[in-house]
Amino acid sequence: MKTASLIKSAVTGSISLSGRLKIFLMVFAFIIIAGTLWYTHDLVHALSQKEKEVADLYAKSFEYIANGKAGEGDYNFLFTEIINTIDFPVAMTDQNNEPEFPYSKSIKNIYLDSTQSREEQRQFLKVLLTEMDQSHPPIKVTYQDTIILNYLHYGESTLIVQLRWLPYAELAIAALFILIGYISFSYVKRSEQSNIWVGMARETAHQLGTPISSMLGWVELLKEQSLGDKKTMETLLDMESDLHHLQKIADRFSKIGSKPDLHDENLNEVIGKVTEYFQRRIPQTGKKVHLVIESIEPVHAHINRELFEWVLENLTKNALDAIENGEGTIAFSLSEHGKHVFVDVSDTGKGIILKHRNDVFRPGFSTKKRGWGLGLSLSKRIIETYHAGRLFLKENNSGFKTTFRIKLNK
Repeated sequence: MKTASLIKSAVTGSISLSGRLKIFLMVFAFIIIAGTLWYTHDLVHALSQKEKEVADLYAKSFEYIANGKAGEGDYNFLFTEIINTIDFPVAMTDQNNEPEFPYSKSIKNIYLDSTQSREEQRQFLKVLLTEMDQSHPPIKVTYQDTIILNYLHYGESTLIVQLRWLPYAELAIAALFILIGYISFSYVKRSEQSNIWVGMARETAHQLGTPISSMLGWVELLKEQSLGDKKTMETLLDMESDLHHLQKIADRFSKIGSKPDLHDENLNEVIGKVTEYFQRRIPQTGKKVHLVIESIEPVHAHINRELFEWVLENLTKNALDAIENGEGTIAFSLSEHGKHVFVDVSDTGKGIILKHRNDVFRPGFSTKKRGWGLGLSLSKRIIETYHAGRLFLKENNSGFKTTFRIKLNK
């Protein structure tokens, strides 16, 4: 029991450490994301400010010309040094904020479809200018600071648009890379853990094999010497039965990690063997629990008998532990539907607390003071990995009925 408690504590501690590590990584990732978005936003804001200054200079230049303050050199400076260097969309409208025709003369870095009519082009520009004004208010071009001559509208350059989306694209690629890496490392970790458990199971089976065989030999010898003693003979037969059961358990451990052979088996007979084993031992626990098989017609499925019996034993042990008041019923129900067979194991125990419903199959989880918390996890793996079926919690009514369902192929 002490060893089981230590293993359970180690598993629980490992899960707790893993949880803290995940929280730390999530917080660290959030800091990186926030930092990246803030830096990019700051950079985009700086570039937008530069574009605003250029657009303002562009508007002031037209205003300067309109007020008759510009000479020929100023005109050349405006069209060669300012207009030609603008790489963001710009459009000039009249004093009524309407696009000026011909439109191609009053816009820059804006594509107009030449196949469209004049009205269609005007409507397109109106919509575009409205969108541009939402991010950048238009700049007024005035005469003598009182009369509005034009409105200058401008938008964002392709560079700024790309910079706005750059961090999201980078984060998406990084998230995809992290996800692929996480899945890969998790798979490798699970494989390593699985190999360790497989090695331990097989080594345990190997170590148990020799003493069990030796003890069976001694029991046979004692039986020969106790032929006249009925009570001793009954005790020896019980010991022999338990030793055969231990041998069966060692056999099961030796099969872990290898692909078991599946055969067509009568499930009524398999369940009957398991219930017969428990019926002889339940009185020793001080409980009055009835084991019932709710099926008359024989039901067949492709299973590995030794491993399937293991699953049934784990479910039965859990059901016995759940019946705390000393009396109850454990029912095995068999049914067929289409290509599938269903085995329901129900008990009238205390049930499972709602918050633990999703944890019952997690390795290391247990509400009992004793045990490793591996029974249901191992059972689920046997059914789903080796039998291509399903094991799940079908029904859970606290203090009334708990049902686990096994789904198998016919």
